[in-house]
Amino acid sequence: MSFGRSPGRVGGLPREAFRPSPLFLGILALFGVSGWMTWAGFGNVRIDVFLFVVTGWTVSLCLHEYAHALVAFRGGDHDVAHRGYLTLDPLKYTHPLLSFVLPVVFLMMGGIGLPGGAVWVNHSVIRSRAVDSLISFAGPATNLFFAVALIAPFSLGLDGGDSAFWAALAFLAFLQLTASILNFLPVPGIDGGNLLFPWLSPQWQRGFNHVAPYGMLLLIALLFFSPVISGWFFDLVYGLGDVIGLPSYLVSDGYALFKFWS
Repeated sequence: MSFGRSPGRVGGLPREAFRPSPLFLGILALFGVSGWMTWAGFGNVRIDVFLFVVTGWTVSLCLHEYAHALVAFRGGDHDVAHRGYLTLDPLKYTHPLLSFVLPVVFLMMGGIGLPGGAVWVNHSVIRSRAVDSLISFAGPATNLFFAVALIAPFSLGLDGGDSAFWAALAFLAFLQLTASILNFLPVPGIDGGNLLFPWLSPQWQRGFNHVAPYGMLLLIALLFFSPVISGWFFDLVYGLGDVIGLPSYLVSDGYALFKFWS
């Protein structure tokens, strides 16, 4: 007789709740294959770059949401596992349209890595305000990690010049930078605003909740319809990229290759 844990369960939950979904693994595999195709110049290189960037961006979105869910799970909300958030399946998230479809559409329209919709977290069971803030911090921190990792070959001088692969990698790194900056903005409804929410007074929290549903729309409107705000934002991203070694000319080349339809 065994009094240990069931071999098919982790923390009282089935192991399937923690395994990467076949859909995510498929997207990850396509990212790797399209990266090789871009590197080797296989077929139409512009289609290769498009697939490499879109699948890489989608993988980062999945991991962004996974980071939110993982910290929430560790912080006391085990329902995130029951909802499938820890399987990296993009179809399990609360708003697949906001989390994945719209960011990819805006990526194609303007070359901006917009933040997606967050996973649903039961904040009433989270152990502390610090952990609550950490849940919001984890997503954009994941984008920032990816940005640094993708820029490392350029900053260390390990890139191979002006090939399509390095241009695509530079553009993908640029998208991670834009997502990091946007997500850390203290806007209601965005991760940066949600990071501050636990520390606000009840009165400010009520006001925050009234504005939060429109925070993303306001952000999109400012970026796409205000040349001044858009100019400031891109100056900030390109300036930060220059500081950490991201070649701006390769970003432009990557975006031009990505837009295979133009």
